[in-house]
Amino acid sequence: MPCTPQGGQESLRSGWAASFLLSLESEMSSVQSQQEQLSQSDPSPSPNSCSSFELIDMDAGSLYEPVSPHWFYCKIIDSKETWIPFNSEDSQQLEEAYSSGKDCNGRVVPTDGGRYDVHLGERMRYAVYWDELASEVRRCTWFYKGDKDNKYVPYSESFSQVLELMVHYQPVAGSDDWGSAPTEQGRPRTVKRGVENISVDIHCGEPLQIDHLVFVVHGIGPACDLRFRSIVQCVNDFRSVSLNLLQTHFKKAQENHQIGRVEFLPVNWHSPLHSTGVDVDLQRITLPSINRLRHFTNDTILDVFFYNSPTYCQTIVDTVASEMNRIYTLFLQRNPDFKGGVSIAGHSLGSLILFDILTNQKDSLGDIDSEKDSLNIVMDQGDTPTLEEDLKKLQLSEFFDIFEKEKVDKEALALCTDRDLQEMGIPLGPRKKILNYFSTRKNSTGINRPTLQPASGANIPKESEFCSSSNTRNGDYLDVGIGQVSVKYPRLIYKPEIFFAFGSPIGMFLTVRGLKRIDPNYRFPTCKGFFNIYHPFDPVAYRIEPMVVPGVEFEPMLIPHHKGRKRMHLELREGLTRMSMDLKNNLLGSLRMAWKSFTRAPYPALQVSETAEETEAEPESTSEKPSDVNTEETSVAVKEEVLPINVGMLNGGQRIDYVLQEKPIESFNEYLFALQSHLCYWESEDTVLLVLKEIYQTQGIFLDQPLQ
Repeated sequence: MPCTPQGGQESLRSGWAASFLLSLESEMSSVQSQQEQLSQSDPSPSPNSCSSFELIDMDAGSLYEPVSPHWFYCKIIDSKETWIPFNSEDSQQLEEAYSSGKDCNGRVVPTDGGRYDVHLGERMRYAVYWDELASEVRRCTWFYKGDKDNKYVPYSESFSQVLELMVHYQPVAGSDDWGSAPTEQGRPRTVKRGVENISVDIHCGEPLQIDHLVFVVHGIGPACDLRFRSIVQCVNDFRSVSLNLLQTHFKKAQENHQIGRVEFLPVNWHSPLHSTGVDVDLQRITLPSINRLRHFTNDTILDVFFYNSPTYCQTIVDTVASEMNRIYTLFLQRNPDFKGGVSIAGHSLGSLILFDILTNQKDSLGDIDSEKDSLNIVMDQGDTPTLEEDLKKLQLSEFFDIFEKEKVDKEALALCTDRDLQEMGIPLGPRKKILNYFSTRKNSTGINRPTLQPASGANIPKESEFCSSSNTRNGDYLDVGIGQVSVKYPRLIYKPEIFFAFGSPIGMFLTVRGLKRIDPNYRFPTCKGFFNIYHPFDPVAYRIEPMVVPGVEFEPMLIPHHKGRKRMHLELREGLTRMSMDLKNNLLGSLRMAWKSFTRAPYPALQVSETAEETEAEPESTSEKPSDVNTEETSVAVKEEVLPINVGMLNGGQRIDYVLQEKPIESFNEYLFALQSHLCYWESEDTVLLVLKEIYQTQGIFLDQPLQ
């Protein structure tokens, strides 16, 4: 027997149409005993009166065909219950488990690509990787049209088992135990049998194979877009767009079974931060006026200030790192065959959090603690190297005997000047190496920040390796590796392949921290790639490449439209620009020719034949000169466009800044769409396609047709 919801239900009658009406009276007593079990939110009609039903033209002698069930789950959207169908594969899995004849209590069926579990006996759906209210699940066969939005709502499983009519009426009079209001009594309700007879979108499902895992970290506040949706909902959109683009732009790879899909999982740090009790403290000091605006400020904008506080910054980075490590461990447990890589993405402030975490990672994962608390590991201090070890690192071991003879230890050597070393007989080259090495160490311990020394074999970026500072001391550099505030950065238990930043203020924060330039040779200790993706009107986004190459002005990389080419209004704008330049060049060429002919010296009157020949030849030469100049100018412009730009190793030698193309309507008023542009990335096909392209390129898989 197939399993039923806990509490038991009546079995489906095998009669059809007329036979159903004959047996209806005998069913009434059992149906009435079930009314207490039915939810009042299910306004099913009362079967106490035969006048509640109407039989439409049906052949009583036709053979009965069982209805095909489909499984739905209930979500609360805008304070309203909305029933959403499972995709076809998940519904089939649930139906197979239901019809297996086994006890459903304790039976768990993974759905939605493994992100949710359905507890079949409870008829409830639970999120796996994040906190979310559980959803009710139904096995649906009969649907009625709602009174307000005209959407079809599934009947409860118990009542669907006794319904086989197409249209029925609510009772004209009597009690409204079935949820009908007095004003609604007597109004007909349209009923549909089977999900194939209602208008609803049912997706096919997701590929089982997961090629890559991406963690997505949100920015300030609990809402991530203009519809005030959570990070979970926005990442759902991002994932849905990626599945569609895989079918359209990686069709060959899918047909050859080379790829499956990319899994995107959200990471929430806002809720743990605001559950520390800080909201209560803020509420005590918040003024009562303009209450909504002050609440919005406390809940959203103050997250930026929290991140610049040592206490709450520690909470944020601990939460982000531990959540990613926890989800990664759980993901591997649920997907033991996963062999793909991991990348991370951050929006707005979330990208800065990830940037600071990445700059403080170790390049070796061999010493990761395997105990339960290994998900919150911080960089250990390590043993202080001796003077002999320091000189060996600098390849100056031959001078150790000199320092030992002069009784100079590390502390004394750090106080030595260039003249002192010269008097000890140290040559110029070694003197410069020693002074630079100890001055760098002195600066890193001298500023009021913690000194995090790398463990043996680790490659933590030195201050001078990363960037120069506008607030230097004795020509030294500040250290960005430990961030702006004194916190201990946790270790990640994996090495991210690519870091994607959406609408990121990283460049601004680094500049505010006093950092002027990023060393072109600097790269993240554990991450190979870095893409700074932004909308041109995003008020929060800043560039990174000018900090690597401060002396050169150049445009960011333009992200191609997902349908190919540039947007029409951009091509039109560029075409008009080129046309105006051509007109300008032609006008200058004509003026140049006129000026030359006006200032040409007069020829002798006696040399008539020579003058005629020269006048015939000169227009050709003069007309050729401007074109030569134009050709040279054009070739120089082309060379400047094609000339490769060295933007350092932060992205493995590739470009870092990538700008989206604004929509035609956005180009009319960039201020009007500024806020929207900061929240546009979740549903941007161009952004998602760039992410997919870069991820699959690491696996040797490319787009069907390169975009231009």
